Amino acid sequence: MNRITAFFIVFSAISISLYSQEDLLALLDATVEEPVNYASATFKSTRIMNGHSIERMPPGQLDFRISHRFGRVNSGPYEFFGLDQANIHFGLETGIFDWLMIGVGRGTYEKTFDGFAKFSILRQSTGVRIMPVSLSLFSSMAVTSVKWPDPERVNYFSSRMSYVHQLLIARKFSQRFSAQITPSYVHRNMVATELDPNDLWSMGIGARLKLTSRISLNAEYYYLVRPVNDYMSQEVYNPLSVGFDIETGGHVFQIILTNSVAMIEKGFIGETTGDWLKGDIHLGFNISRVFTFKKK
Repeated sequence: MNRITAFFIVFSAISISLYSQEDLLALLDATVEEPVNYASATFKSTRIMNGHSIERMPPGQLDFRISHRFGRVNSGPYEFFGLDQANIHFGLETGIFDWLMIGVGRGTYEKTFDGFAKFSILRQSTGVRIMPVSLSLFSSMAVTSVKWPDPERVNYFSSRMSYVHQLLIARKFSQRFSAQITPSYVHRNMVATELDPNDLWSMGIGARLKLTSRISLNAEYYYLVRPVNDYMSQEVYNPLSVGFDIETGGHVFQIILTNSVAMIEKGFIGETTGDWLKGDIHLGFNISRVFTFKKK
């Protein structure tokens, strides 16, 4: 009788131990969540070509950008096919938080000072949190400083100002291909005539095709919605830009062919006067040099 009792006691202890181990394993499996995998390097730079991409600068890094556009290729040999002319834009950009990037700049186009902020709202991800696209909000303000054409009349400082607001919606479809659409709104406080629209709407689309580990082919196009009265005192064209991203160690070098001489949204949306079909093409480049001033 004692042996039978001892056998049942040992058997019960072993069973309780096994059940306890199974419960513990089940508890551990329940507490270990599937990781969130965020898409990275949707684009190589904060610009696709002229316009902003979904990418942003992280906190602790400063991006010094030099953008350059030569004259029109069809200007002929006297202007050395546009190389005798130059338009340039300098910019300083940095991240404030993981979701906020800001920047300031100065360009020769209308002697414009500009500033912007880019807010990250959504990030493309897989895993426990599935998000099919990345979404950011971009807002900028520009102030021209060219001399007034008629200094004798009453001129207001506010007439120099313009504003741009954009939604940046991007998806990295694979390791080689990414695309972005960019609904855009531009407001100009002063325009050339009373009939010219102060408000412009545009839809941008851009894409990146990775060719090698350091080179990608980029393209960008903005479709300008015609104003309600279908009137613009100056003939303008939709900006189209194609080029290459080349990563060379500490900086990204972009080679660009575009029909727009302006390098900020206020300029190339609604003020592009070059026609690709007539050869009004500008050779240009962007150079991005990143400095780290905060240790990880």
